[in-house]
Amino acid sequence: MSDIASTDHRPVRDIADSYVQELAELNPALATYLGLPVGQDRLPDFSPAGEQAYRELRRSALARLSEAEQAAAAAGGFANAADRRCARLLRERLEAENALGDLGEHLRDVSNIFGPPHDTREVFQLMPAATPDDWAVIARRIAAVPAAFDGYRQSLGEGARRGLYAAPRQVTGLADQLGSWGQWFADFAADGPDALRPDLDRASSAADGAVAGLRDWLRAEYLPGSAGTADGVGAERYLGFVRYWNGATIDPAEAYEWGWSQYREITAQMEAEAAKVAGGGGGIREAMAYLDRDGEVVEGVEQIRLRLQGLMDEAMAFLDGTHFDLADPVKVVEARIAPPGSAAAPYYTGPSTDFSRPGRTWLPTMGKTTFPLWHLISTWYHEGVPGHHLQIAQWCYLARELSLYQTTVADVSACSEGWALYAERLMDELGFLQAPGARLGYLDAQLMRAIRVVIDIGMHLSLPVPADSPMFAGETWTPARGLDFFDAHNGRGREHAQSEVLRYLSGPGQAISYKLGERAWLAGRDAARRARGASFDLKAWHMAALSLGSLGLDDLTDELAKL
Repeated sequence: MSDIASTDHRPVRDIADSYVQELAELNPALATYLGLPVGQDRLPDFSPAGEQAYRELRRSALARLSEAEQAAAAAGGFANAADRRCARLLRERLEAENALGDLGEHLRDVSNIFGPPHDTREVFQLMPAATPDDWAVIARRIAAVPAAFDGYRQSLGEGARRGLYAAPRQVTGLADQLGSWGQWFADFAADGPDALRPDLDRASSAADGAVAGLRDWLRAEYLPGSAGTADGVGAERYLGFVRYWNGATIDPAEAYEWGWSQYREITAQMEAEAAKVAGGGGGIREAMAYLDRDGEVVEGVEQIRLRLQGLMDEAMAFLDGTHFDLADPVKVVEARIAPPGSAAAPYYTGPSTDFSRPGRTWLPTMGKTTFPLWHLISTWYHEGVPGHHLQIAQWCYLARELSLYQTTVADVSACSEGWALYAERLMDELGFLQAPGARLGYLDAQLMRAIRVVIDIGMHLSLPVPADSPMFAGETWTPARGLDFFDAHNGRGREHAQSEVLRYLSGPGQAISYKLGERAWLAGRDAARRARGASFDLKAWHMAALSLGSLGLDDLTDELAKL
C-alpha cells in the first residue's frame, strides 16, 4: 500500500533535503530540533537580514525544483509517487512562505505561542545536558540570546517604520508573558556544572536581562505606535495565513458554516453525555463542575506527569501490533511539564532524527498542583499516542526513505493536527474513553476545536454571529465576544480561554486547521474503505497513511483514498 520503497530515483527529494541542510545552517534552532550537528551554540538571526537570507534560500530551492519538474515533464512524469508528492509539497510550502513574506508578516510577528521568543526558549529544552561538554555548548548558546532578541526587535522596529504593527492586544499579551518568565535562564543554567558556573551565570544574567529588555521595549516604545491596529487581519492576510497553516485555499464562508454545524452537533452529543455523569445534575456545565470537584483528581505536578506517562504507555502497548506496526524507536515517548510562562495549551516536541532525544509531550500547569483527569485523557491521546507522537515519530523513522523535508520541516498544521484529532476519535471508537467523564472531556475538546473554526474566521473577517446562536446572535465577532463565547462553552476556565483567543489573533488560520484536517483524514479513510470493501485493513491503512509524510489539504484526502 506504500510506494516509498522506490528510492533509486529521487531528484526532487534530494533537492528538498539539500534545502533542509542549508536551512539548518541559517536556523540552528531547527538543527537542534532535527538533531543535526550544525551551529549548536548559535541562535537564528531574527533580523530583517535573517529573513532576507531565508527568502534567497527559498528562491534558490524553487529554481532547482523548476528544473526537476521540467525534466520530469519531458520524461513523461515523475518516476515515483514519492517524488511527485514531494515536488507538490515543496513548491506549495515555499510559495506559501514567500507570500507571507510579501505581506511583511515577519515584521509584525508577535504571539503568545508562535514566534522568536518562544522558539528561543524552547530550543534549550531540547538540547543534551548530560556532560560538561554539553553544558559548554549550552553556555555559549545562552550567551547568544541578547543578540537574537536584538534581531527580533530590529524586525519589529522595521515593521513599525513601515506602519506594519501587531495589534495592541497581542503586544500586551507577549509583554505580560515575558514578564512571567522571571529568571528563567538563570534557573535553567543552575543545573550546569560548577566548573562552568562563571560562564553560565554571566550568560544567563544577560539572557534574562534581554527578556526583560524586550518586555520593557514592547510596553514603552512599540505598544504606543500599535494603537489603532485592528485585532482581525482582514481577508487578504487571512487567506495567506490559511494557505500557510492548511496547505490549501479554502472558502471561509463554507468553513464558517461547517464550523457552526459541528458546534451544534457536538453540543447535542455533550448534552447526552453530561446526562450520564452521576451527580452532575444533568447539564453540561453542571457535569463539568461535578467532575472538577468530585471526579478523579491527581494531586501534585510530578504525579500528573507520571499519570500522563502511564496513559501513553498503556495506549502504546495496546495499539502496537493491533492497529499499528511500530518500530522500536517510535515506541519511546516522554511526558514532561512545560516551563512557567508557557501558553495554556499542551504541546508536543518531536524526536531528533537519530532518536537520541525522544518525542515529548508537555503539560503547562499554569501554577496549579491539582489536576482533574477527565479532560486530560483524550488530550494525551492527541498530543502523545496515537496522536502527534505516532505520526511525527513515524515520519522521523522514515526520513531517509521519504525525505527529511517531507517528514520534518514541511509539516502542515492541518495534516498533523488533523491526524491528532483523528487519533482522539480512534481511541473513542476503540472504547478507551470509559472512565467517568472521559468521553465528555473528549467532546469538550472537540467542541473547542469547532469553536476555534467559528471564532478564528469570525474575528479575522468580522463576520456576523448566526441568528440561532445562544450568544451574541446577529452581532459581529470581536475578541471580547470570542472570549465570552469560548469561556461559556469550554470546561478549561477563563484563563485558558484568554490564552486561546490571543493565540487565534496572533496565528490567523492555524486554529481552523484541526477540524478541517480531521475532516480530510476521515474523508480519506472513508473513501479508502469504500474502494477496498471487505479487504480494507485498518492497520495497514494507518501505517500507509503515516508513511506518506506531510501533505496539505489540497492533496491529503485524495492521497489517503488511494491507500
